[in-house]
Amino acid sequence: MQPVEQPTIHSPAELPSPALLVFPDRIAANIRRMIDIAGGPERLMPHVKTHKMAPVVKMQLEQGITRFKCATLAEARMVAEAGASDILLAYQLNAPMAAAFVDLQHAYPTIKFASLTDNLASARLMNDLHATYPGSKAKLYIDIDNGMHRTGIAPDKAADLWHALQSLPNVTPAGLHVYDGHIRDTDLTQRTRVCDEAFAPVEKLAAEIKAPEIIAGGTPTFPIHARRKQVTCSPGTCLLWDEGYGTGLPDQPFLVAAQLITRVISKPQDGFVTLDLGHKAVSAENPIGKRVFFHGLQDYEVISQSEEHLVVKTPAATTLQVGDVLYGTPWHVCPTVALYNEAIVIENGENGGSWPIARGRKLI
Repeated sequence: MQPVEQPTIHSPAELPSPALLVFPDRIAANIRRMIDIAGGPERLMPHVKTHKMAPVVKMQLEQGITRFKCATLAEARMVAEAGASDILLAYQLNAPMAAAFVDLQHAYPTIKFASLTDNLASARLMNDLHATYPGSKAKLYIDIDNGMHRTGIAPDKAADLWHALQSLPNVTPAGLHVYDGHIRDTDLTQRTRVCDEAFAPVEKLAAEIKAPEIIAGGTPTFPIHARRKQVTCSPGTCLLWDEGYGTGLPDQPFLVAAQLITRVISKPQDGFVTLDLGHKAVSAENPIGKRVFFHGLQDYEVISQSEEHLVVKTPAATTLQVGDVLYGTPWHVCPTVALYNEAIVIENGENGGSWPIARGRKLI
């Protein structure tokens, strides 16, 4: 993992806690490194679900990245408003979300929109919704399951679905979408072997149906798929990075560009401090010891967490005082970002205002 060096923050006393901090200079560095790995911005369709912020999208647009993936309607609208030219909602849509997505598409007629399907019924839904807009077509990628078993259709069953999509009058089959988030081997050689084996049936399918495009991978397999010239890569977490991927993917050169600011709010007993960093401030999906990491605090153990509190055992409790500031790196940054309405921007050590976060499930 790249060293997690705490950026300079000149006036932490002026910042609220708990809060999400983002560092644009580090985000910019991660964008450059992402483009270098891909071999050019045209090879990329980065996922926005990690950051959910229009300014980050605009930073990528300035570097020549014009196509983006998202997971929610809120994210799709945010990316559209930011100026993207091509948006894939990488999710299989059901009513009424499907209807809202079609409405969004027609609110931005110059943008290319697409979504996923892994079955004919979902494709027919999109076909019928687009029938309400004469001349409109649903651009659909077939979601392929090459081992994660979360969504998608097996490669050896997808050709029939592809041909069925071709028969729908208001559908344009756009290609294949392959997310292999289950492949996270720490050793790059092993990760490459597993990824290549899982992808081989996809390549066979793509050749059989003459797929116009393959969108593949997330952050863990990004450098592997980047070697395949026929693949569009869609990493996401690498834009902000986190402790989980920094520890598990030591081969990747990205910087931690988002951190949490927290304060000591109590010292309930000797050797313990309580921080204002509960479930509502950092993702609690992982075991208690893998939620947040304090690189500036030695010899500590996270003991418990509740909605608004995090109890930490540490010898430093003798010197820490109520009101003292600590900085934490999330183990999983994506669901942590989703807990906040905005992120505080830190530029040159100063509070640079805030960036809104596109969260929520409101119909458009």
